[in-house]
Amino acid sequence: MDDGTQDARGTQPKHANPVPRPAAPRDAPATPPRPSMPPAAPGAHEQRPLAGLTHGQRSAVAEWLDTPRPAAAPGVWRFGHRPPKPAGTPDRLPPITIVGLLIPLVFALLIWSLWRQGALPYQWAPLKLFTPGDWWWGGTVSPKGTQGREAMVVYDGVFFAVLVYAAGRLGGWPDVVRHFVGRRPQPARALFAAAGALIALSLVFPGAFPVVGWDPVPVVDPVFSLVVLVSGGYGLFASQLFTDALYALITLLVVWPFARVGDWWTYAGELAARRRAAADPVAPPAEPRSQWPGPRRAGQYRAADLLAGEVAAGRMNDVDCARIERAWEAARREARPAAFADAVLQQGAAAWTHPSGERDLPGRTAHHDLLDGQVRIGRWAGERTPRDYEGAGAALGPETLGTSLLLVGPPGSGKTRHVTAPVTEALTLQALTGGCAVVAVGAAGTPLGPDSAYDVVVRIGDPASVHDLDPYAGSDDPDEAAALLAEALAGDLDTVGGQSAATALAQLLGPYRAVHGHFPPLPALRELLEGDPGAVASLRAALSADEHAVLRRELDARMRQAGSAADAGRALADRLALLDRPVFAEFFGGAGAGSRPFSLRAVAHHPLRVRVDLPEHGHEEASRLITRLVLAQFHTVVRDTRRPHFACLVLDDATGAVTAESVRRVQGLRSQNAGVVLALRSVADVPEALHGPLLAAVGCRMALAGVTTWDGSRFAQAWGTEWVETKEVAKHTVFAHQPMTRALHALRKLVTGRAVTTDAVTTRQVERERWSASQLAHEVPPGHAVLSLTDVRGEHTPPLLVDLRG
Repeated sequence: MDDGTQDARGTQPKHANPVPRPAAPRDAPATPPRPSMPPAAPGAHEQRPLAGLTHGQRSAVAEWLDTPRPAAAPGVWRFGHRPPKPAGTPDRLPPITIVGLLIPLVFALLIWSLWRQGALPYQWAPLKLFTPGDWWWGGTVSPKGTQGREAMVVYDGVFFAVLVYAAGRLGGWPDVVRHFVGRRPQPARALFAAAGALIALSLVFPGAFPVVGWDPVPVVDPVFSLVVLVSGGYGLFASQLFTDALYALITLLVVWPFARVGDWWTYAGELAARRRAAADPVAPPAEPRSQWPGPRRAGQYRAADLLAGEVAAGRMNDVDCARIERAWEAARREARPAAFADAVLQQGAAAWTHPSGERDLPGRTAHHDLLDGQVRIGRWAGERTPRDYEGAGAALGPETLGTSLLLVGPPGSGKTRHVTAPVTEALTLQALTGGCAVVAVGAAGTPLGPDSAYDVVVRIGDPASVHDLDPYAGSDDPDEAAALLAEALAGDLDTVGGQSAATALAQLLGPYRAVHGHFPPLPALRELLEGDPGAVASLRAALSADEHAVLRRELDARMRQAGSAADAGRALADRLALLDRPVFAEFFGGAGAGSRPFSLRAVAHHPLRVRVDLPEHGHEEASRLITRLVLAQFHTVVRDTRRPHFACLVLDDATGAVTAESVRRVQGLRSQNAGVVLALRSVADVPEALHGPLLAAVGCRMALAGVTTWDGSRFAQAWGTEWVETKEVAKHTVFAHQPMTRALHALRKLVTGRAVTTDAVTTRQVERERWSASQLAHEVPPGHAVLSLTDVRGEHTPPLLVDLRG
């Protein structure tokens, strides 16, 4: 088994895991952009002055590194993202809140004034009901002794507390306080709360404030009277300690709400942390990312200073920064900081350069943030957008592509321009950082990037192609190779089972490899499947040795099945005939093959950038067969979970490539650090039995503008329903019964021309589809799409509208 390339004659490479070099384009590529200043000589890194660290204009890369990237929901563009304000903090209060604040306050003052005067009817009835009758003179509320007087004081305090609570709740005082105080930054929030606490204390303890001349509100006296009633006398107040403790308790109860509004505890903790940090000379100050705080905290000061100088001098780009950041994370995990520092001191910004030697792409068409691995594809839009997504950019990255992406849209909807091309460009950039391997498959001429942006370009059917595609993916196991070809040749056939096709192929591949040392070229395999007497007899004669007895039985079994009703060989040979054409004579190991066979297994070992160009028009069935072959090979080679980099396959047109076996394997890619991007013109390009399983297997789904209602119904079923609140307003005519009222209504109708009505509002919870088939087909504007995401951690983004042009 090999994992890379072979020469034209199929000999093994000299090195264990060779890296294919970039394909030589037919036209000379443009020079890729370089850092603003040339890198220093290899031996001059340690002596380079770091003047850029202390003065001078900051470089664009330094600004890019130091831009905040706050944590956000899946699919949010985190570069420079500003989290939304917390829910419940509107920018301004509605007018009804101000009116509602004043009216309960006026009524409360009026009621309290009447209460103090004893003018409210039945004012003392509850007190007499809940107290013993011998506390009062008969028929009156005049107290006989101390207990009655203290009970009246407690009664006043209880009524005052209930009145204040009711006025506050009816007037919305908590909302007003949260609006004007709770949303202010510290320390203003704490100071405003402290001022409110002082005002409240001046009302409770007016004697403590000489300038205050009003009577105290009934708080202290009711508490003291309650203690007298419970204890049965004034004995406890002989203790100064008890009295002071009671005053302290009342003060705490009054201050407690203001402490919560001002968030005094959190602010006090922040102040204490600042004082500890200022008093601790060992604690390092927070450093910007452009100063490479990771290596610096690990004691690698020289390496950190050198990298900071490279950034400040403009000798690094974003690819260099992301690549070295990834190398540092690996060194930190493996406890090799010294090795990291040595490589940086020797090579500077060129350390750990991609095997191709490239440090950037020839050009970019999308916005990328390589530190987070994101590519921006648009902006979240629409009235349904949750608060966390309002005004934010929409982005994709390995954490979401790891659950695979299915996008459906008719021709011209922007699948390639807005989605697959930016995603492919992002993956090729991440490959330069060592974090990704990408395989892009599309028709010849599809704008998935220039040839110079890839390490390997396979142009199937083009005689000028530098590379050939190994149909066996470098495998040396006949059963594995047979399973790959069976999936490509018969995966979409209902008349041929996948297991029977794999068995028929394995019965031929094993004997052929035992005789020739390699698997047969596709034309030779076609002859064996068709049962060509000369080819079969020659192969059986070569298996005459005793050690090949088992293989002879395999070949004999294949010959006995040939021509029977259950024989899969004829159908497989007919499918192979699609690739056994003159235009493909130099490919798939054919007799005229002169290019280097490329094994897709290389992406499991190296962060390669691979593009496969399918044949020109006129070979649609052959293109679909090759696409299924590449998809099957990708699923096989990414099974090794020890791979340190992410692997992704992008199919710009997955028509005919989705089979029952491929859907089953897509579900397992999430645990294998891999993913696929499948673009379809319509869900109908997939067998109907696989519509539901395919939408369930992928974690990210996108429906672009222009999908049909039939396609929309599939997405609607996959996205499910949600509970929404609906309001129904019904207008009812008001029928007056009084003569004066009828006259007023008649006058109003004469003036306005409308009868007097009243609105009846009904609010209820109903279950509705998140996006109905009709909405997807008719309400998604051009240049937009509805996208739902799931990342590898299981976090979800509901289906939301995305402006792909934003």
